[in-house]
Amino acid sequence: MRSAAEPRTSPLVRGAGLFDRVDYRLIETPEERDSIYLLRYKAYLNGGLVLPSESRRVSDVYDDAPNVWIFGVYVDGELCSSLRLHVLTSEWRMSYSTELYGDVLHSRLDRGEVFVDPARLAADPEKGKQFPELPYLTLRLAYLACDYFNADTGLAMVRPDHQPFYRRVFLHEPIAEPRPFPGWHTMKTSLMASDFRTLREKVLARFPIMRSSAFERRMLFDRTAQRQSRPMLLSTREHVAGIRA
Repeated sequence: MRSAAEPRTSPLVRGAGLFDRVDYRLIETPEERDSIYLLRYKAYLNGGLVLPSESRRVSDVYDDAPNVWIFGVYVDGELCSSLRLHVLTSEWRMSYSTELYGDVLHSRLDRGEVFVDPARLAADPEKGKQFPELPYLTLRLAYLACDYFNADTGLAMVRPDHQPFYRRVFLHEPIAEPRPFPGWHTMKTSLMASDFRTLREKVLARFPIMRSSAFERRMLFDRTAQRQSRPMLLSTREHVAGIRA
């Protein structure tokens, strides 16, 4: 996934152009999860982050955490990318970020802060080339989650070459030094963060594709609403008119 690359065409134009073709799906069934684990493997192997394995799958204990939401992003009905989100509170602390950066985060969780922690960003290598706007549309899920869960801070564990993207789009800044990421044999990550409430309007003004309706956020993150709506996909069509107005 070309998160760090600076596209020549405005991502606002390209991202908005894809809205009519993009669907988000909360991944819950074993079959859906298997497709996500395979997608991760293909993406990470292509990026040199994991070694070849017989299982051809990438998963971990945090996929089953009680505070996890795993999403697939579909373009024209085909799975193209995926993102895992953890909502971190004083009661819910399970994520890779709290494992690696507990010394930074636990004291803030003790004070009652709420974090949205995206991880396991992955895109099909061929689809990533075809749709270079996928990082924007995929990580948009994290921004919507910050809104829905009334988060204080958006987090991101970021490899060094991807930090400019997160600075530019989400106004993130590093809050901890680089540390080795479990299972990735070639790389360290830094923990980045931004104050969601303070910077929200500035990000929305710069990147209107991050806007959303209350209905869309509820359909994405309210598990009861999701189950009632299955097997339908949640389409971005529900809020396109409002964003383009």
